[in-house]
Amino acid sequence: MSKKQSRSHSILKAAAIALTAACSFQFAISAAQAEELSLKGKRIGVSIVGTDHYWDLMAFRGIQDEIKALGGEAIALDAGRKDQQQIAQLQTLIAQKPDAIVEVLGNLEVLNPWLAKIRQADIPLFTVDTATPHAINNTTSNNYNIGAEIALQMVADMGGKGNVLVFNGFYSVPVCKVRYDQMKYVLSSFPDVKIVEPELRDVIPNTVQAAYSNITDMLTKSPEKGSLNAVWACWDVPQIGATQAAEAAGRPELKTYGIDGSPEVIKMVMDEKSPAAAVAAQQPYEIGKTSVQNVAKFLAGQKVPPFTFVPAVLINKENAAVTGKPFLEAAEKAGVK
Repeated sequence: MSKKQSRSHSILKAAAIALTAACSFQFAISAAQAEELSLKGKRIGVSIVGTDHYWDLMAFRGIQDEIKALGGEAIALDAGRKDQQQIAQLQTLIAQKPDAIVEVLGNLEVLNPWLAKIRQADIPLFTVDTATPHAINNTTSNNYNIGAEIALQMVADMGGKGNVLVFNGFYSVPVCKVRYDQMKYVLSSFPDVKIVEPELRDVIPNTVQAAYSNITDMLTKSPEKGSLNAVWACWDVPQIGATQAAEAAGRPELKTYGIDGSPEVIKMVMDEKSPAAAVAAQQPYEIGKTSVQNVAKFLAGQKVPPFTFVPAVLINKENAAVTGKPFLEAAEKAGVK
């Protein structure tokens, strides 16, 4: 390893330790705040696009658990990854006139007119991972930072040159848009890193299987080792399929990168032999809880900011043994492995 590489790895390791400490600090702050807040006698509507993904499930749980912990009643609805189902559920919530609504993820192009109707009905709207002008507060990770950080890790691992396969199926989802745009911004400074066209389309459902098929096909079309260097996705479920495809094809030089921090992906990154090179791990349960705490503050007459960032951690091959463990322990505690 060169001195330059050693210094780079040291910086990344130090950053990871600092972020882990920030996460612990966030937990402490949230616990202290929760003791002072109350939703007693309040009914809070909750709408989520789906819970088939670890991030979504944990955020949904965090929201409901915190509403209960603060003495409120949750009216929680899961749309099962169906846009029209979520719209119908939002209509139902509007009709029930809860004290506030928390909306989680979804297609903003479809949702925005209905999010506007929530505000028109004089119901306070809070969102999780949905950046919209209609929300009083959006609680999320700093996706600008995450998008740049995972892209910089990818470029560093590539040595500043090579070909990248990009999954770009959900640009209308605000967090994916931000992460994608940040990735493109980073790559604009590295002209020797090329995105292979056309970009790949991740899908829901059957995300892992579709990603496996897409990457297998691309590896077949580019049989020379080193002709493809990285796979990028705005979330980490396609990363699972991409990693499995690289392993099955005997192409470990094709490194994969994603965002969210599902337990399966973290375990892959922790495996030294796996092509999974890095994942930006978020704290979805804490994000859900924090959103509800913002609801309680607002209903108590306190001011809340337009957005709240909950820390995330970049897990890579260098720091995975240390930084991955707390996330896996949290998942196991929640009954998810």
